[in-house]
Order: sequence, then structure tokens, then C-alpha cells
Amino acid sequence: MSVPEALPLSSDGIGVMSKTTVKDVSTVPEPRRAAAEPSKAGSSRAFALLMVITGAAGLLAAWIITLDKNKILEAKAEGTTYNPSCGLNPIVSCGSVMESAQASVFGFPNPMLGLVTYGMVVCVGVSLLTGARFPRWYWLTFNAGCLFGVGFVTWLQFQSLYRINALCLWCCLAWVATILMFWYVTSFNVRTGHLPAPGWLKRFLAEFTWVLPVTHIGIVCMLILTRWGSQLWA
Repeated sequence: MSVPEALPLSSDGIGVMSKTTVKDVSTVPEPRRAAAEPSKAGSSRAFALLMVITGAAGLLAAWIITLDKNKILEAKAEGTTYNPSCGLNPIVSCGSVMESAQASVFGFPNPMLGLVTYGMVVCVGVSLLTGARFPRWYWLTFNAGCLFGVGFVTWLQFQSLYRINALCLWCCLAWVATILMFWYVTSFNVRTGHLPAPGWLKRFLAEFTWVLPVTHIGIVCMLILTRWGSQLWA
């Protein structure tokens, strides 16, 4: 029968038990712990200011359109007519756009949607100015909202040019704000790796993001000029 080995003795003659190593998660190196957590990203001050400015511009347009829409409804109830200040001629006619069916596509006036969504963009921009950092899912959700916005704006542009046959200047301000917002948020997500993209595209966007919204807005302007030309100022 084998005899168990004696425990090694310490200097005071007391047996020393074998040590078992227990991993303390608090001692895991910081880079390894950070890698296990969801990555967060902030933005430059310029990007944050752009979000505040575009959101505020869209919010202003939505607010004024809402006020004019209410005045139109009040005038109708009184049996009179109200012509918004941005109604310059039969083509540049905000009233015609506001009274169209497309102006309430979701069952309520479109500007009400703008009051909420553009206000959210301002909040995001202000948060970024304070140094806030958001996880990837947040940026992708924000990008999806901007994609919906630019898609909705594109539909409204088509309706305005080829169905309603009138142009609203405040709507145009909201269009420009949304286009700028969409392209710069998308560029940010591509450059930070939130959206997968080849290296050449990341390098291009790092230097020439402005080309995309300028081209987009330029195309819209060309369509407007092609549709109406000199009638805009008649």
C-alpha cells in the first residue's frame, strides 16, 4: 500500500498546502477587457456641428410649414383664404404643396414627423459636442433613420415636380438639410468601420465626402430648372 507523500514543511515546521491559482477578472489587462466590450465611437466637432445645423434647419422648416398649415385651415374654417409668405407665383407656391394629398401621406401633416425627427438629430449633435460616444448599433440605427429621411425626401421631390406641379421653399430647405445629413452620417459610418467598405472608399470619403451631397443637391437643382426654367421667377 502506497504511503502518501508528506507535505513540504515551511520554516516553522507547518505543512504548506499546494497552491491553486484563481484567475481574477479584475487583473485582466485593460486592452483585453476593452476588446470584449462593444466599441463606441464619438465624432469630430465639425461633424457634431453639422448635425446640429442640419437638424435645426429642418426643424425650422417643419415648424414654419406647420404654422402656415394651421393658418390655412383656420382661414378655410372662416371662409377666407390664406396665402403663405413663401408663395411667390403659381410655381413657387407653398400653399399648393401644403394642401396636397402628399402633404399628409401618413394620415397627419408631414411637418409633424419633421418636428420629431429633426429634433432628434439636434439632440444627437449636441450630445456629440459634449463628448458623447455611441455604440455601433446606435450609429447604424441613426444611419437607417437618415436613409428613410432621404428616401422620403426623394419621393416628395418627385411628387412636387411631376404631380403637384409646385415648389415649396421651406420644403427645399428641409430637402437640403436631409441630404447633407444622410451623406455625412453614411460617410462617418463607413470611415469608422461601422459599415463595411473597401479601403479606397474610406480614403475617398476621408477627403471628399462633400462631393456626394453637392452632386446630389446639384442633380435636384438641375431637375427643377429643367422642369420649370424661367417660370420660377415669372
